[in-house]
Amino acid sequence: MEINEMRSIVTVISLLTFIGIVAWAWSKRNKRAFDEAAELPFKDD
Repeated sequence: MEINEMRSIVTVISLLTFIGIVAWAWSKRNKRAFDEAAELPFKDD
């Protein structure tokens, strides 16, 4: 396998991983958990 093919494969895998993370972060299913985590610094002990 040539180095340019390896670079292309790594680029595609990286792009798919990035898209997966963005989809997970913007998922409505995770909204409540993220909202709760965002409020943690403001809560009193």
